[in-house]
Amino acid sequence: MTSLTTSLRLLTSTLAMSLATVPAWAEQSAPVLTLELNAAQPSDKGCRLTFLVNNNLGADLTKAAFEIALFNEAGVVDRLTVLDFKDLPSGKTKVTRFDLAGTDCAKVSRVLINSATECAGSGVEPAACMRRLKTDTKTGIAFGV
Repeated sequence: MTSLTTSLRLLTSTLAMSLATVPAWAEQSAPVLTLELNAAQPSDKGCRLTFLVNNNLGADLTKAAFEIALFNEAGVVDRLTVLDFKDLPSGKTKVTRFDLAGTDCAKVSRVLINSATECAGSGVEPAACMRRLKTDTKTGIAFGV
């Protein structure tokens, strides 16, 4: 009975480890829209946010825009605005900058993607821009959904 129990435990742990690796592999090959907050720098107008966008959804986006919330150093929403990334060709990486007038970069603690206000392209469902969104940051500002 002990060897049967040991064999079952070994089989169960092996199966569990195998299943644990499947979602990671599937996730890497799943279509994604990657949005990286690459820089936040003071500008003549206020704060310039630079984004690196990579469309790997498998289709061109003719229009992509996101409503973002900017949080101040106290963690309070300071501003809501829409950033229009315009067209995003499939498989292409694009750098886009936005000058946010009257915003002090040093006081921005977090940038939250609230929603996709537009997500359009041939064969692209409107919810794909949020559902397939992957975020990252190269700044000290928290960034994500």
